[in-house]
Amino acid sequence: MAGKNQEHPNDVEARIKVLRETIRKHNHLYYTEASPEISDAEYDRLFAELKRLEEAYPQYASEDSPTRRIEGEVISEFTQRPHGVPMLSLDNTYSETELHAFVTRVNRMLGGEQPVWHLEPKVDGVSINIRYEGGKMRYALTRGDGTRGDDVTHNIRTIREVPQQLRGEDLPEVMELRGEVYMSKASFLRVNEERQREGLPPFANPRNACAGSLKQLDSSVTARRRLSVVFYGLGEVSSRPCESVSGLYRLLQKLGLPHPEFHRTATTFAEIQE
Repeated sequence: MAGKNQEHPNDVEARIKVLRETIRKHNHLYYTEASPEISDAEYDRLFAELKRLEEAYPQYASEDSPTRRIEGEVISEFTQRPHGVPMLSLDNTYSETELHAFVTRVNRMLGGEQPVWHLEPKVDGVSINIRYEGGKMRYALTRGDGTRGDDVTHNIRTIREVPQQLRGEDLPEVMELRGEVYMSKASFLRVNEERQREGLPPFANPRNACAGSLKQLDSSVTARRRLSVVFYGLGEVSSRPCESVSGLYRLLQKLGLPHPEFHRTATTFAEIQE
């Protein structure tokens, strides 16, 4: 591409816009749809071109640019914020008997009303709450003790699936998205290979690697580890955008956000067992 002195500002602004939209599209295809259309090398060339133009023409800078996700932001310490709605943990069981007892208790509490159970895999990562106001990301918190969590916004911004600005219509003024940040097996193996080359001990498992990555003060370290996220719930909302888990997943799909790919409903214990 020509040097700065040969580029017309209007052409540059248009090219930057095209590059941002193209990179967002390929981020979505790679991380959400798992169906990339271009090679890593082609992606890197697009990214490098965008970064060069933004550095050469700072008047076109944008907080929503994909390049902002890998630029290192270093904080001195983690601060805590309160959750708008408590962020509770889940109980678990490996016993069919305990599961049956739980279903029976719920049925009894409902006084005979037939519940609909929503079933989906549990992603083993770190729970996260991301707050949007006016569609723009304000901050992201870990679960912490359920009432307060660590502010890890600088690290969450490095995850490509997480938008800085929600692109949808009729969204609540305040909407907190809850989900799980995790490290894929491919990223886990790559990170451990790099650590071994550097003489560092490998992480024991992807969950530990993910948790350690979110606790980095320097977000460039987190960016290199390529974390992922899946959304499954809402925290505080100024108005309810949906009335069921299935409705939430339709909304997430519309917004282009990752959510559990495999999920189904059941009305009886026998259906739960299937």
